Amino acid sequence: MIFDIMTLFPEMVENYFQYSILKRAVESGIVTVRTVNPRDYTENKHRKVDDMPYGGGAGMVLMPQPYVDAYESIERCENSLTVMLSPQGEPLTDRLVNELAGYEQLIMLCGHYEGFDERIREIIKPKEISVGDFVLTGGELPALCVVDAVSRKLEGTLGKIESAEEDSFSNGLLEYPQYTRPREYRGLKVPEVLLNGNHKEINEYRLERSLERTRKKRPDLYAKYLERTQDL
Repeated sequence: MIFDIMTLFPEMVENYFQYSILKRAVESGIVTVRTVNPRDYTENKHRKVDDMPYGGGAGMVLMPQPYVDAYESIERCENSLTVMLSPQGEPLTDRLVNELAGYEQLIMLCGHYEGFDERIREIIKPKEISVGDFVLTGGELPALCVVDAVSRKLEGTLGKIESAEEDSFSNGLLEYPQYTRPREYRGLKVPEVLLNGNHKEINEYRLERSLERTRKKRPDLYAKYLERTQDL
């Protein structure tokens, strides 16, 4: 998959892919990440990309010309989607991540200051996505959240595709508790069922713990899970 990220701070984005799983995904060709800086497309000699809002108000607004020109410079695949990171967008969920993973290319617009001139939305017509009901300084962190979550769904990114399938939210529940060595630490022991080698019992135990954890921590998800299973 190709991720084209429009950002005023390309180094912030590029540094993220120098580590861990995503670094390996880039090196193996599973993921391609390209950055586009709207400052490189501004017609202003001072490379200015923002200006005061018409009608008054605090802060600065991102100008349409640099962003639209930068967007139109990107070579697009046939199966591509343009995303604007915005508090006004659709909440990022595991269901949406699976949908995004079906594209060959995601073009992502990272905002700053008081946001985008509305004509950017009208011309580009992006899908708006939000990572939560809060406001961040810029769209780079939300964009990286999307890239990270989507990349995990691509075959070959993780050691085993089951790792993604067993993550929290993949089946509508929070993930069950995990344990590793030693078997006992400060008086706390690994549950015996995980040591007996009976995969049927282990799977039943993990489902029970997932249900219990979801019911306690996310009763909203638990209620949706019950509704879904009752409809089956």
